[in-house]
Amino acid sequence: MKTLTPKKIVNELDKYIIGQEKAKRAVAVALRNRYRRSLLPKEFKEEIKPKNILMIGPTGVGKTEIARRLAKLIEAPFVKVEATKFTEVGYVGRDVESMIRDLVEVSIRITKAKRVKEQYDKAKNIVEEKIVDLLAPIAKKQTFSNPFESILGSMVGQDNNRREETENREDIILKREQIKEQLRKGLLENEYVEIEVEKNSMSKIDFFSGYGNEEMNINLNDFLEGILPKQTKKKKVKIKEARNILLEQEAQNLLDFDEIVKEAIENAEENGIIFLDEIDKIASTNFKVSPQVSREGVQRDILPIVEGSTVMTKYGPVKTDHILFIGAGAFHLAKISDLIPELQGRFPIRVKLESLTKENFIEILTKPQNALIKQYKLLLGTEGVNIDFTKDAVEEIANIAFILNEETENIGARRLHTVMESLLEDLSFEISDYKSDMLTIDSSYVKEKLKNTFKITDFDKYII
Repeated sequence: MKTLTPKKIVNELDKYIIGQEKAKRAVAVALRNRYRRSLLPKEFKEEIKPKNILMIGPTGVGKTEIARRLAKLIEAPFVKVEATKFTEVGYVGRDVESMIRDLVEVSIRITKAKRVKEQYDKAKNIVEEKIVDLLAPIAKKQTFSNPFESILGSMVGQDNNRREETENREDIILKREQIKEQLRKGLLENEYVEIEVEKNSMSKIDFFSGYGNEEMNINLNDFLEGILPKQTKKKKVKIKEARNILLEQEAQNLLDFDEIVKEAIENAEENGIIFLDEIDKIASTNFKVSPQVSREGVQRDILPIVEGSTVMTKYGPVKTDHILFIGAGAFHLAKISDLIPELQGRFPIRVKLESLTKENFIEILTKPQNALIKQYKLLLGTEGVNIDFTKDAVEEIANIAFILNEETENIGARRLHTVMESLLEDLSFEISDYKSDMLTIDSSYVKEKLKNTFKITDFDKYII
């Protein structure tokens, strides 16, 4: 975190998100301020609250992606929730505190995965011994069902049995050492062994209907899981698969779950990011939109969470004071001023994201590490055919996507997915039978394939 300066954060975001410099700078500064706060004395640390961000812009311009990539960059717990799924207390719908419970669950998964990896080295030796036991078990000592049997057994051929047992054990120990050597060299990977695996647990029982009893359902299911024994079944698998299954099991057994929960809650409180999407849809407007369940009530329920409060979860209390909230909305019909003043005040940083231009579309197709053109090249390359997109083909795809957004609904970069799927539909279907190992897609190919798919009225009026 120390090396992640705001400039470096923006550079990392640039690898995946085109444009939207203001939004990138805002989240980069917010993230850096968290690190700066961690260096302060304890008495000042509690006083500094995160500056929540409100992103304003149409769909598909990168609002969610910026927040998600930011969280991934520092491996922070991240939850995306839609404000429209919450309802005021007393109505059917999810309560606002569920977003904090979801964040804690994500944080526990992250922390647990990290701790499991740390235990792999210790678990490897245990797993090796278990696999050797399966292939060459050590004979158990002879047991007797009653005292008379043990006396008779000790009197008859005691010396012979002891000598044979010693010889057998020496043979088994030698065999086990040979098996260990073969395992380490990877010579037994395709041999089969029978192991015990945990049965998949049944889905949670819904004791109470309705969303309002969600926490009670969780707690009762956890209670039952605690008192009911875990069911296992025998499964025959190859050693290479058995090693992974047993490694995961043994690493889990080495964990201290109480420590994981403690660390996860702290991580959620200090580093958690909650992305509140469609926040404009809960703003009170003069427009009649149905169904409408007390939008202002939902805002007032969200307010204490964003302001800073303590939420009870099944793992214990969680403070929301230093969780970073990023709100987002198109704000086409509603205005920011339609939100209640208290909630407005909790999002002091506001950034407007711009609609994507044709040039942005060209960059989205080619520049990011996960660029669409790269994705399709790799996918179709698995069939042994190399696809090459010429520069004019990329420009044509971008142009069509841009114009469609202008003439119909503006869905941002998502429009490119629609155009690309339509363009490559026939090719994806027939490529297994394609005779050549190279195919070039140019602008004429794009026009020919898409001329009957999308009806564009006038290209010229969009040319500047």
